Amino acid sequence: MPSVSTGASTTVGAGPTVPASGSRSHSDSPTHSQTHTHTHSRSNLSSDTRMTPGGPGYRRMSLALFLAGVATFALLYSTQALLPLVSGDFGVTASAASWTVSAATGALALFVLPMSALSERFGRRAVMTASLAVAVTVGLLVPFAPNLGVLVVLRAVQGAALAGLPASATAYLAEEVRPKALVTAIGLFVAGNSVGGMSGRVITGWVAQEWGWRVAVGAIGVVAVGCAVAFRLLLPAPRHFAPGSLRPRVLARTVRDHLSNPLLRRLYAIGALFMTVFGGVYTVIGYRLTEAPFSLPQGIVGSIFLVYLVGTVSASTAGKLVGRLGRRGALYLAGGTTTSGLLLSLADTLPLVLLGLVLITAGFFAGHAVASSAVSHTAAHGRAQASALYQSAYYVGSSAGSTIGAVAFHAGGWAGTVGVGLLAVLGVVSITVVGSHAARVQARRGAVAVG
Repeated sequence: MPSVSTGASTTVGAGPTVPASGSRSHSDSPTHSQTHTHTHSRSNLSSDTRMTPGGPGYRRMSLALFLAGVATFALLYSTQALLPLVSGDFGVTASAASWTVSAATGALALFVLPMSALSERFGRRAVMTASLAVAVTVGLLVPFAPNLGVLVVLRAVQGAALAGLPASATAYLAEEVRPKALVTAIGLFVAGNSVGGMSGRVITGWVAQEWGWRVAVGAIGVVAVGCAVAFRLLLPAPRHFAPGSLRPRVLARTVRDHLSNPLLRRLYAIGALFMTVFGGVYTVIGYRLTEAPFSLPQGIVGSIFLVYLVGTVSASTAGKLVGRLGRRGALYLAGGTTTSGLLLSLADTLPLVLLGLVLITAGFFAGHAVASSAVSHTAAHGRAQASALYQSAYYVGSSAGSTIGAVAFHAGGWAGTVGVGLLAVLGVVSITVVGSHAARVQARRGAVAVG
């Protein structure tokens, strides 16, 4: 059984196995069959028309999906940094205002699988384009919401529209990019997520300080329009897409196959738990920093999200991390980094809180990039559905983190939110340990079978 189905780490760019000393034939010259195999391998490599770093279309593709990632996170979390202002405007609690985030992420989680099915039939680029078009249109309507109920409904519609982006993007990359470059390519898309999350919160923070939260979310809508137009103009037409079926029975069988894969189940759970930490921390941090002992103005609170740049770096270098440590090693490092950040954030000193946010952000984006790329690498078929299930779990985690984190903050202050995060990281580490054990058991069985 291949390592990807057992939970075993794979080394990016691993070469062929070299026989141990003394195992070769008396002649050091390659046999005819070896020469034929090597020639055939080189022929396959040269005939592979998928994109690779430095090759035709790769830069345009990377920039297009980077901008799609920017638009997705900027729109999806456009109200997150503004929750204290939303609470004040509508006279509601933090947990009630947090539904403007939870509704968007929850709707995305609910619709990502149906949207992935549409992308299997009508194409990745078409679905991503339509999703962005609807999402930016709703984004321009959000500032005019007359009450919290309407605002939550609009945000849910926006989240449902954005569901066409994540799974379709990773499926597009899995089909159009060579396997050795896949982790890096997905890391760049995730890096776009981090830039979108950061820029959206920074822009809304300063704009809201001067003109209110409505103008701030409107500004994000305008930025997203620009990203959507550039995305459509830049993204190369797919060359390796093969239309699939929309029949419910086929979709159900594909989903069942993915959910029966133990490795995929573990990766889905890891994505959900990492996002539970991240969603809870960044939904509540605005309330903490605007209250004593910090009492920061809204513009400064928005600028705190510049730490997302750390996530941009950690996500884009995830491929190198996996290459050095293996997938499980990278996940352990991401979990340990996130834990350190959560503990540091308990301090009442602003520099330590900021350092904690840096570590939380770096750990989260690294873990997310590793887990999401492993899903695309593991799925042998129905990659859009495999990615959709991951994204669904991921955004369920975001929605749960936003809501539970806010409730925990209301009940126990920042320590309550940190407690929720620590439990989620413990879950990530436990699942990774289970995966390590499963890989060792599978390796021993393989050794016995060979023997």
